[in-house]
Amino acid sequence: MSPLTQIAAPHISDILRHSFNHTSAHQAVVVFDTDCELSIILADAYRACLPDALFINFNQSTPEAVLDSFVPLKAHDLVVLIQSTSFRLKAFRIRVELFKRQLKVIEHPHLARMTGEQATYYVDALAYDLDYYRGVGRALQHKINAAPHGMIDSGGEQLYYNAPFESAKVNIGDYDGMVNIGGQFPIGEVFTESTDLAQVNGRVRMFIFGDTTFKINRPPHPITLVIERSQVVAVENSTPAFDLVIEQITRDEGVVWVRELGFGMNRAFTKTRTVEDIGTYERMCGIHLSLGAKHGIYAKPGFKRGDGKYHVDIFVDTHRVVLGDDDVYKDGAWVV
Repeated sequence: MSPLTQIAAPHISDILRHSFNHTSAHQAVVVFDTDCELSIILADAYRACLPDALFINFNQSTPEAVLDSFVPLKAHDLVVLIQSTSFRLKAFRIRVELFKRQLKVIEHPHLARMTGEQATYYVDALAYDLDYYRGVGRALQHKINAAPHGMIDSGGEQLYYNAPFESAKVNIGDYDGMVNIGGQFPIGEVFTESTDLAQVNGRVRMFIFGDTTFKINRPPHPITLVIERSQVVAVENSTPAFDLVIEQITRDEGVVWVRELGFGMNRAFTKTRTVEDIGTYERMCGIHLSLGAKHGIYAKPGFKRGDGKYHVDIFVDTHRVVLGDDDVYKDGAWVV
């Protein structure tokens, strides 16, 4: 067992026990590949934690054989998907279809984007601190839901939310009362958006954004966005790569909306401890916003579900976050 597998195994054991309540009374199927370092590490770690599970090497199986392995599973059994890229099973939407059958699902996608030191960061991010995620996560959710307004300070630039927030959703490994159990790992996020997009105004500095290849892009200096009524109206200190993002969204959607307000909680990811995959780094401890009209969780007048094409994450150079009259983030950590 490799050193990283030895670190990953107890993290995965905690996830299986605390988040999924998985026991030997339920079946488990693990579909994996061996196309990158992380997929091998995780497959070995799950073998250590799930000795009775059925393990299927995706590259040595047909799509039909993989689908057949799901047939005997019953409600509350477990499926784990360890993917160097993203498994394609014809028209079968894996997680959606598995959820329909009330199966628990753990997804680890796009692992090949994270190599070397990033693999270490990824494994660290799997650590499940139950008290932190459920204590701070629920406290953040309650603060967001009760706040009449909010403010994000990014080193002298302020973005103001002068209206209450939508009911906050959590991704903290607590599925009590939820229909679907599971999702993409690592976890660690609470998210919302303003109930009134016209009340989001100000300026915000970002230090990383998701580029057109779905990887993080760190510009040589922070980029400042000028936001009026939840729309980006100007960009200062931009780069060609970010100009391309803005141009594509503007071309296809007319304007660049700012919608999701994400409170990332995973302390394994910071401004310096980064991973290439944008969907993984989204859990980074701090604030992230989305650019583009796509944010189907919250219905808004003038936005039809499925119409939005873009949801591009940008990561704020977060110095301070205020909800109502309370500071909830400072010195690089949540303080609720």
